[in-house]
Amino acid sequence: MSGQNTKNGAKFKNNVKISERHGSGEWLIERVALALLIPLGLWVLASAFSLAGSGYDALLTWFASPLNAGLLIVTVLALFTFVSLAWKVIVEDYVHKPFSKTLALGALNLVFLALAAVSVFFIVRLALGSAPLPAGIGA
Repeated sequence: MSGQNTKNGAKFKNNVKISERHGSGEWLIERVALALLIPLGLWVLASAFSLAGSGYDALLTWFASPLNAGLLIVTVLALFTFVSLAWKVIVEDYVHKPFSKTLALGALNLVFLALAAVSVFFIVRLALGSAPLPAGIGA
């Protein structure tokens, strides 16, 4: 092992401890999601400003565009991926009991998966010209 030595079972390279966990893959996914969110966030802001003050029909027309609906779905998925990984890091850093950590991570994964699924469902409903909510709910 060139450049690596061990102290008390831990691996070091250039006197820096080498991570022995799976964090590098999650770090890369988090960075890719953030790189996607920067231009997509600007697009969402520009779209929101252009739609401000327009009526419901204009909004439905905007959603009917496959490009707008597709970009919005990618934005939602990138956002929930990024937020899910960010909360995972917070829980892993501050929750120390294994059962509590596992429970919190499982609950967070379920919540963010449900939010992403519901978001995509309603974007597709609007893109296909359906009402945003089932009949009888909300009005």
